[in-house]
Amino acid sequence: MSSLHPHNRSVLRRMAGGLVVGAVLLGLLLGCGTDSANDDTSNRTEAGDPVVADETSMPPWPAPADVPARVASAGLDLGPMGMAEHYHPRLRIIIDGEDVPIPANIGVDPSTGAMSAVHTHETDGTIHIEADTEGEAFTLGQLFTQWGVALSRTQIGGVTASDGQPVNVTSNGNPVAGAPSDLRLEPDQMIVLRVP
Repeated sequence: MSSLHPHNRSVLRRMAGGLVVGAVLLGLLLGCGTDSANDDTSNRTEAGDPVVADETSMPPWPAPADVPARVASAGLDLGPMGMAEHYHPRLRIIIDGEDVPIPANIGVDPSTGAMSAVHTHETDGTIHIEADTEGEAFTLGQLFTQWGVALSRTQIGGVTASDGQPVNVTSNGNPVAGAPSDLRLEPDQMIVLRVP
């Protein structure tokens, strides 16, 4: 590049910078699409078969392999991303003081890329609500049904609260009474499930 005229070097630098900016913008625009960095390859056995958890297995819980069946069990359907409702509650699960990872691609069919209205893309606990009907209500239970992890007042998967104590559930720092599966998902909500 040192043999190029200074003007040509400047043009090449601007072009390279424009390509970087364009790639970043494209990444932001596609942020709610599938992310190859979050492919479910870590949830496979040594033979390459998907790891399958039952509803009462111990954490960590992988994303399910049977997405269409689980989505239907949650009373949802698979389709293209809806835009009538679009918001992002967040979920954090803490068991014995340790964070439990929330997998990417809950509610996303790996064979077609079709998604339910309640799904995840990242492993950071962000729940994507992308519905094609305005005002539709979604619950935490629908996410857990799609995930294949049991959720009740006293249990998360195979983890049971001790001494008959309930699972500690908060929404935006406020205690939640009742069944955690009935908790309605809302914009900018932070949900914490904790089993001491």
